[in-house]
Amino acid sequence: MIRAATEAGFEPLVIARVREHRGAIEAMGARVVPLEAERRSLDPFKAAATFWRLARILRRERVSAVHCIALRGILNGGVAAMLAGVSRRVFAVTGGGFLSAHASRRAKLSARVLRFAIRHLFRTRTTRYLFENEDDPRSFGLDQSEPDVWVVGGAGVDPDYFQPVPLPPTPPLRVAVVARMLWSKGVDLAVEAVRLARAAGAAVELSLYGLPDPSNPQSVPRATLEDWSKRDGITWHGRTSDVREVWAVHHIACLPSRGGEGLPRSILEAAACGRAVLTTDVPGCRSFVRDEVDGFVVPPDNAEALAEKLVALARDPVRVAAMGTNARARVLDGYREKDVVETVAALYRTLA
Repeated sequence: MIRAATEAGFEPLVIARVREHRGAIEAMGARVVPLEAERRSLDPFKAAATFWRLARILRRERVSAVHCIALRGILNGGVAAMLAGVSRRVFAVTGGGFLSAHASRRAKLSARVLRFAIRHLFRTRTTRYLFENEDDPRSFGLDQSEPDVWVVGGAGVDPDYFQPVPLPPTPPLRVAVVARMLWSKGVDLAVEAVRLARAAGAAVELSLYGLPDPSNPQSVPRATLEDWSKRDGITWHGRTSDVREVWAVHHIACLPSRGGEGLPRSILEAAACGRAVLTTDVPGCRSFVRDEVDGFVVPPDNAEALAEKLVALARDPVRVAAMGTNARARVLDGYREKDVVETVAALYRTLA
């Protein structure tokens, strides 16, 4: 996004919570302005404080256009842009996010209000909507054919960095989930599916890579992850610093998401490494993975269906390899970082 903004003639400024990546952002050519904002709370008073702090930053920095990423960012940035008088806006909807994470009546009402605000209250003549799959525009009442609605291949990946490597020998069939350890990611479904597949006689092993997210109500407790790791054929590794090393020793990428995705980067990375993908029939996942071509797409929240596909893949290593080859080719057809940068730069130029 920073490269795209620079190519379009903008001076990029990143306003975000600052943790460990400030140096990497600045190395890309963007200035960084810290902004602490509560991610989990729906408290209107905390939200109002964030709106005003962000609006002051926009005025002080004389920002001419805002690019708000993810639903919480769109809420904060949309209100702040109104307060600061910034009419050129890009709203990047990267999935259902916290709208899918809460099941309470208050959260559902908040979801309806936010969708209305994004579609109507925050919209100006120079507002653009950026989506990562073809399902999400419809959920916001938008038509993909409209000139202000753009769809890209997620965040994209660099296929020169994520290179295919030979599959490890089988058995066992080695499966990995690379994601934040959230219930919404279906981590528990992957664990149960492997248990069922092993009970059916399939030589399958599961590795979990990722950390819980304490600020997310969907976070899987660390104690649960440690308990799963004590079971036969299941290991929780925590965070990985280089996902390429993960796919070098695994055959299958599994993401049994319950929804709320944009286009999961972990799927793109695995596919770029030539690995077949086992996922669920939810927006974002189904838009990339072609069932029985790049992998399998099964009904959400169905461990039995996942287990059935794991058993089939464990018995057919030739098909596993063929699906991985297809997945790599899929990435090269519009899901590279280069493709995303070109599209976003073209979007920015409509604002310049």
